[in-house]
Amino acid sequence: MANTLYTAEAHVTGGRAEGHGGTSDGALEVDLRIPAEMGGPGGGTNPEELFAVGYAACFESALGVVGRRAKADTSNAAIDSKVSLSPDGKGGFVLGVELDVTLPSVSDAETAVELVRTAHTVCPYSNATRGNIDVALTANGTPVA
Repeated sequence: MANTLYTAEAHVTGGRAEGHGGTSDGALEVDLRIPAEMGGPGGGTNPEELFAVGYAACFESALGVVGRRAKADTSNAAIDSKVSLSPDGKGGFVLGVELDVTLPSVSDAETAVELVRTAHTVCPYSNATRGNIDVALTANGTPVA
């Protein structure tokens, strides 16, 4: 890819069952375990939790870009994210995402919705998942269509 700004590198062994993952810079080291809710032992993280954190962090950064362009204060934004794993009915699995965006400094509901809608067009995670998984967005409690 031309003009790559950054490449993250990680190494994983053992998968989600009894695995371990880490980044090449040593900043992230995690034990991977199947969550108790799925019949596993728990006691570690899992790909869905990592994706939930990554997507929310990326989306909040995109919201900052959009906020600066619109001259709107998004500096105190918070995002609660959920990533669901479901069977696809064909022997595989699909993900679903919910991002509940809170913008305390944006009191106008229409403005908050537009900021989140625009951030969804800027965020690399949104662009990577668009058309592949369901992503539900809310802005200050209002659904974003």
